[in-house]
Amino acid sequence: MNEPREGDQPVRRTNWTMIGLIAGLILLAMLVGYFARSRGGNQDKLTNAQVSNEIVPAREKQCASAATYDLIKTELFRRAAQLRGSDQAAYDRLSAYAVVRMEIPVMEGEDSSIGAVNCSGSLSLDLPPGVAAAGGRRTLVSDVDYTVQQAADKTGTVVLLRNADAIITPLATLARVEQPATQRPAPVEANGVAPETAQSNEVQAAPAPSQSSAATPSFDCAGARSRGEVAVCADPGLAALDRNMASQYGRAFAVAAPEQRVLLRDTARRFYAYRDRCPDRKCIADAYVGRIREIHDIIEDRWQPPQ
Repeated sequence: MNEPREGDQPVRRTNWTMIGLIAGLILLAMLVGYFARSRGGNQDKLTNAQVSNEIVPAREKQCASAATYDLIKTELFRRAAQLRGSDQAAYDRLSAYAVVRMEIPVMEGEDSSIGAVNCSGSLSLDLPPGVAAAGGRRTLVSDVDYTVQQAADKTGTVVLLRNADAIITPLATLARVEQPATQRPAPVEANGVAPETAQSNEVQAAPAPSQSSAATPSFDCAGARSRGEVAVCADPGLAALDRNMASQYGRAFAVAAPEQRVLLRDTARRFYAYRDRCPDRKCIADAYVGRIREIHDIIEDRWQPPQ
């Protein structure tokens, strides 16, 4: 048997496990380096399209939010009270009980410089129990345009309402109406305390605007002669409609072209003749609402002569 001699080098055996581990680490490092180089710095950021997809739905929601509808309702009643010229406090109370619905609210555009969103939709206003507009109407409907934006002082959101005269004008004619028996206040017991069973979820009507307010139309009632003039002078709601119509006429006439002025004069004579033949308040109120719409149509070149 050969003995190892002094000076001989020992034979080293290959450690395949260690080699495989090192090769695996090298491969892993190469993969990490490859993906680090191929991944751009902007890949962790939203693209412009992604940002737009996030922002646009949020802005569209402003057109259809409950907060926006509450602001629209408040503005409708504020402007109706302003048109009527009185009863602002009563209109404020009525606003809390009315219900606004918007069909197909659409975002028409936006002004990013001021953060404004332009919207449109078909608006319905349900009046609270105990009151109605001229003609007994308790639901008022109109297509409207509105803009939702931040207040100038940054204290909250405001709504700018346009094309809402078809609701505001009759809303200015609110009057009390007889409530159904189911909506009348519950009877009071002899001890002056209402029974607990009478506490229902029915909404009690807020006080309606007073009908005893002085009627102040656009003309002097001391010279009222026709049936229509006498009726308007005796009714604050009709007087409010008359003031609104006269105001619309004055603004329209100031900007009208010569042929439009001729139309405004001719249709005015026909309107007054029709109003003075009206047999009741509803007819007169509807005549004023139609006349206001007619003035707008003439100025916007949409007017068609009656058939």
